[in-house]
Amino acid sequence: MQSTLIRRAGLAIATVAIGTTATLVAAPAALASAPAQAPTALAAKNTCPTWTVHGKGVNFRTGAGTGYRAIGQLYTGDSGTKVGSSGSWIKIKLDHKSRTGLKSGTTGWVSKSYLAQCVYMQLD
Repeated sequence: MQSTLIRRAGLAIATVAIGTTATLVAAPAALASAPAQAPTALAAKNTCPTWTVHGKGVNFRTGAGTGYRAIGQLYTGDSGTKVGSSGSWIKIKLDHKSRTGLKSGTTGWVSKSYLAQCVYMQLD
């Protein structure tokens, strides 16, 4: 009885091994026959206009540089629509009143290092 079980177990393992080998052998052939897809979707430029602040007390300036006057400060979660850029600076128009009380629609410059651009998601 025990030898029958061992033979059946051996047969099952051999069947799985043969099936796996056949699958591995067939996989490259299947991949070779599939048309190559260009990675253009992955290389597409992010065109989302919204930028969100990720920092505490980030200066919101009148111009693109630290030499310009700060008109207020922004905190994590404050966001705006990009209306311009210059080097590593982004000019944004606030989408809503900031946490520090700057009015919605106020425009100013923020260093890109304190901003994160939204990312569109494709939901198919």
